[in-house]
Amino acid sequence: MSAGDREDAPHASSLEVDKKTQQEAEAHAEELLREHDTASRYRTDLGLWAWVVGGLSVALTLFHLYTGIFGSRPSLIQGAIHLGAASSVIFLLYPAGKRVERRGGRGGIPIWDVALSLLALFANFYIVVRYSHLTSNLVQIMGFETIDYVVATLGIVLTLEATRRCVGLPIVLIAVAAIGYATLIVGQSWQNYAVGTFFTSRAGIFGTPIQVSSTFIFLFLLFAVVLIRTNIGALFNDLAFRLTGRFTGGPAKAAVAASGLQGMISGSSVANTVASGSFTIPLMKRAGFRSHFAGATEATASTGGQLMPPIMGAAAFIMAEYTGVPYSEIILIAVIPAALYFMGAFLSVHFEAKRTRIKGIPRADLPSWKSILTRIDLLAPLVIIVYMMLSGFSPARAALWGVAVAFALSFLRKSTRLSFSGIVKTLEAGARTALPVIAACATAGIVAGTVTGTGLGSRLGNTIIDIAQGNFLLVLLMTMIVCLILGMGLPTTANYVVTATVAAPILVNNFDVPMIAAHMFVFFFGILADVTPPVCLAAYAGSGIAGSNPLKTGVTALRLAIAGFLIPFVFVLEPSLLFEGTIGELIPALTTVVLGMIAISAGLAGYLFGDTTRFERPALVIAGVLMVYPSIVVSVVGMVLAAAVIVVQLIRRGRHRDGSGKDAAPVTA
Repeated sequence: MSAGDREDAPHASSLEVDKKTQQEAEAHAEELLREHDTASRYRTDLGLWAWVVGGLSVALTLFHLYTGIFGSRPSLIQGAIHLGAASSVIFLLYPAGKRVERRGGRGGIPIWDVALSLLALFANFYIVVRYSHLTSNLVQIMGFETIDYVVATLGIVLTLEATRRCVGLPIVLIAVAAIGYATLIVGQSWQNYAVGTFFTSRAGIFGTPIQVSSTFIFLFLLFAVVLIRTNIGALFNDLAFRLTGRFTGGPAKAAVAASGLQGMISGSSVANTVASGSFTIPLMKRAGFRSHFAGATEATASTGGQLMPPIMGAAAFIMAEYTGVPYSEIILIAVIPAALYFMGAFLSVHFEAKRTRIKGIPRADLPSWKSILTRIDLLAPLVIIVYMMLSGFSPARAALWGVAVAFALSFLRKSTRLSFSGIVKTLEAGARTALPVIAACATAGIVAGTVTGTGLGSRLGNTIIDIAQGNFLLVLLMTMIVCLILGMGLPTTANYVVTATVAAPILVNNFDVPMIAAHMFVFFFGILADVTPPVCLAAYAGSGIAGSNPLKTGVTALRLAIAGFLIPFVFVLEPSLLFEGTIGELIPALTTVVLGMIAISAGLAGYLFGDTTRFERPALVIAGVLMVYPSIVVSVVGMVLAAAVIVVQLIRRGRHRDGSGKDAAPVTA
């Protein structure tokens, strides 16, 4: 942020991290991305192959723009072109090993990766060429040919390997376990399983996830890339700091707001933690926040961005397909849960800042409203997309308009104006951003197809119910644990597909939980795996920038995200928070939840009106949990307990006032 963007700052801005610190943080950010984000472990020196990778990437983007404008091909063909081109680029761009080739190293691509790239094209475009044969009634009667079985096997293996390279091992292991269950335990022949998984658009690789990915998720990812090129991230930062920076703990509160907004667009909590954290974490540390708290705050906010409508990490579009609920309703339903999540994060930051006596940023050092309003037009693409979706336009059409408007806006300013080569690079970046999502959706399709086709989901549900002996709260708790395990290390879209397929039916089929409530429940906990130890990737990324202990940062992020762990239980038990009910049901439920979150955040931070004692902290947490529970009697008990703590705090605060009316030294916790 330039000095010209400040309001008459008479001294160096407190928003300006010193240049050396900023450069070190940004340099470290790339290393952290490669360490914690598999999607960032790509080759940096492609040599002449860069032209091939660029050409395939641009062609993939142009294909989606064309089908977005003129209509998609049959779902199996659309998916095959989508996955074939993406897999081909993945094998050229991502090395087989964990070591990432550094810039300046030996260029070129190993011959075996070139061969795998060509085989991926062959396996998928085999579907395009032989589409009539593969979908004919005759093949259902006479059976598939030997070459069909060979290609199907090749396609499955290459899809799993492409996913391992650019997404990571966890989802591949889940898919391999699903394949093993279907073929070794259920007893399906490999031939039938292979062709059913690779040659059908009803389930398997080309099921719902890849269909949604190949029609409009790709376009929304392209929209995000173009929007970022307009430098909207700087606008989000400035707006967040202007609105929240001057209050107690301002730097951390602004980081929560800015990172949440950017995380909504980025679609990756880990990548956003690193990208935003290279600026916000040093700033929070400079303001006085402890290293582990600064890293945890950034991780919590970036993870929450995946829950924030209207984008929701692109999972909202698949959720619409799975639940049959229109996308426009899903983004409305997600408003209150997302708002409560960020309210919890803000409260945690506020009480921590009060406890550690960290003040806000001087008003003179904040971005000026003038500098913000001159860039407010950058929000137009987001406004247009939301308006079109709420007006009933298809997601693909809304995304196309968003891309067009974002491109147009980029030409209004010299700093963001794109040359022809800049446009080409943007189209290439759009495809490269989509690669992990495409691979993840394809592999998630294997899991989804196997779970539904073999009845594995029903068996898992029955097992959980038997262990819980039918206790609904215990079933919810066990379902939460399943989602946290399944969501570890998975990108947002694959995360939702796996948890929705495996865990959501447990609640819908056995306890009559509303479909949308069950899917929001599993979505929340799948995403929260990124801040849940031991595999809390977003928190580990934040700790790397902050220079803090990774586990301590993860535990702190878990505390800051406590609202996210309570809210899903509440909206399953009290669906009015998802607008499933009357306003008369919503208001009291929302009120008690807000009061409960205040009490819980204060108890965990150790500060309310002053530092809390060792007895007041657990009392506040217990009171908050009781208030959050959707029962009038239980909530009243919680309010009484919280009121007792408040009275004690106020009495003690009065006793510790000095003659000047100011608080004396802090009360020892």
